[in-house]
Amino acid sequence: MTAPAGTPGSGHAGEPGYAVVIPTLVRDTLADCLASLVASHGPEPAEIVLVDDRPGPAADDEAALEHPLSVLGDLRARTTVLRGGGRGPAAARNTGARAAAAPWIAFLDDDVQVGPHWRDQITEDLATAAPDTGGIQGVIAVPLPGERRPTDWERATAGLAQALWITADMVYRAEALKQVGGFDERFPRAFREDADLALRVLDAGWQIRRGRRTTRHPVRPADRWVSLRQQRGNADDALMLRLHGAGWWKQAAAPRGRIRRHLAITAAGAAACLLAVAGRPKAASLTALGWALGTAEFAWARIAPGPRTRDEVVTMLVTSVLIPPAAARHWLEGLWRHRDARPWQEVAGP
Repeated sequence: MTAPAGTPGSGHAGEPGYAVVIPTLVRDTLADCLASLVASHGPEPAEIVLVDDRPGPAADDEAALEHPLSVLGDLRARTTVLRGGGRGPAAARNTGARAAAAPWIAFLDDDVQVGPHWRDQITEDLATAAPDTGGIQGVIAVPLPGERRPTDWERATAGLAQALWITADMVYRAEALKQVGGFDERFPRAFREDADLALRVLDAGWQIRRGRRTTRHPVRPADRWVSLRQQRGNADDALMLRLHGAGWWKQAAAPRGRIRRHLAITAAGAAACLLAVAGRPKAASLTALGWALGTAEFAWARIAPGPRTRDEVVTMLVTSVLIPPAAARHWLEGLWRHRDARPWQEVAGP
């Protein structure tokens, strides 16, 4: 299934060739990502495809790419920059993969830094791949502060180190990608699109294994509302449910999350308001108590393992009130929006 040595995109003689595809919003982290790729020891990638996925007028600012591209050095000649149109990382990765000619496509996020021997290690990963290996996952390391306990956001990012199939560093056989139609572009965020693709690759008869290469994923700066914005991912969980059934959580070894509790807390809060308006104070008080206890448990579950600074505690208290209704809304909207979702290959067509 691999390209024979000496064919276009096959790399050095006897080594399987690979392309690197990086969807990017041209954040400050892109230059560090590319610099780490350049500094890594080992055979160079056959090609690098950057997919600029900035939406609208922002994509016209070509000057923003000058510094990241300048760090590539000799690899600049192997680099192509494409426009993604702001359609999200799944669509951007498809754009990059279609433009690549190599037999293997290595996907990196623009906020990671590959290890010093990454190029040697990915070459070994590919050279030792069995014929039925469709994908090989990298080992992700998330550096956390050593002088204090991590914040809620830092703990969420650290979870990437245990996640299966994340495209922060994931290489797929081009043939496997083509067979399943690539990433499902109905996933607009960097969330669940990787698990969906992996499940379809496995269903098609390929195997996915963990490789030797290592990649560092720093915790990027975030404001106090980041956990609230993350609730949009509940709509993607709803799409996963429609596409893969209720067992997808177990197949992907994904945390089930708290959506059931969020729904219950939201229902209790809404019921308390309705009962109060209806003039039933006793019933309203009981349901309000249920809401308060559920919210307090959720807040403490987030506060207890953290640094418990004043700013962190305030953030956890405020967002713990707002997250359950936000999560419930996105989940229900996702179930409705994707109620008739068909397999991606049918939607994408040939």
